[in-house]
Amino acid sequence: MPLPRAHIPSTAALRVLETFDRLGTTIATGDALGLTQSAVSRQLKTLEEQLGVALFHREGRHLVLSAAAQAYAAEAREALARLTQAGMRLRAPVDHGRLNLAILPTFGMRWLVPRLPEFARAHPEVTINLSTRLQKFNFASEGIDAAIHFGDADWPGTQALRLMQEQVLPVAAPDLLGNLLAGMKPDALPEPAALAQLPLLHIDTRPEAWPTWFARHDVAAPRLTGTVHDQFSTIIQAALHGLGVALLPLYLAEPEIAAGRLVALAPHPVELPGAYYLVWPEARATDPALRAFRDWLAAVVDEEDMLPR
Repeated sequence: MPLPRAHIPSTAALRVLETFDRLGTTIATGDALGLTQSAVSRQLKTLEEQLGVALFHREGRHLVLSAAAQAYAAEAREALARLTQAGMRLRAPVDHGRLNLAILPTFGMRWLVPRLPEFARAHPEVTINLSTRLQKFNFASEGIDAAIHFGDADWPGTQALRLMQEQVLPVAAPDLLGNLLAGMKPDALPEPAALAQLPLLHIDTRPEAWPTWFARHDVAAPRLTGTVHDQFSTIIQAALHGLGVALLPLYLAEPEIAAGRLVALAPHPVELPGAYYLVWPEARATDPALRAFRDWLAAVVDEEDMLPR
């Protein structure tokens, strides 16, 4: 059954609403959209009338969105972004394969993107569009053909290719280790328990990473302190600037160690629960662009697994 038209405002009015939500004034909204202040006010008033709900209240001379209107504006922003992406896909050349791939920011930029030129040379007929995701993605609503996901391959209605298990190594900037390494032989490493005395860098998607690492080294659970970050890219920068010890996946730790920017604080990596996967909906399993990318990625992972470390 079609939705009542009252529930589907014009995209122009929704654009004004979401811009006002971001910028906070009709003047700034008009400047951003190339509209007069009165035109912005008219669009907002029309939207209120169409929805039959008050969206604003006044605080002095200023309009302020209600809490419900702010939530509505956030959903409108997501819907407008999906419409924009859909329009871009519609205008893209139809004679080329296309793959819309969601990636984890740090894994995508540091591991996947440097390898994509090889894929482009092997498959010039396929265009890969990348978008980053920290939160869970939705194949049904976001127009994503596949995604690189960390965790377990347990998503209903999907298939998955396991890329790599997460193996981590504790690393730190040389300057941070002065007191800890004082009096030790040049090639010696600190005892695992000693790391608990240093500031530790945590990532919020792996809350059990440091407790697991200490448990694997038979260290009774220490009281862990330190800062929490939402991406490995910020943890790397924090470690490079001497803010703490980072527990980094090998694909991130090895280049920094080789360059002398970070020092390994353990002789061997530890394997943690969870792995990186390429995930796609079952309905897209035979898509030619996805199949080409999946087969190429599987070959890359197999080849790199065989390389000595």
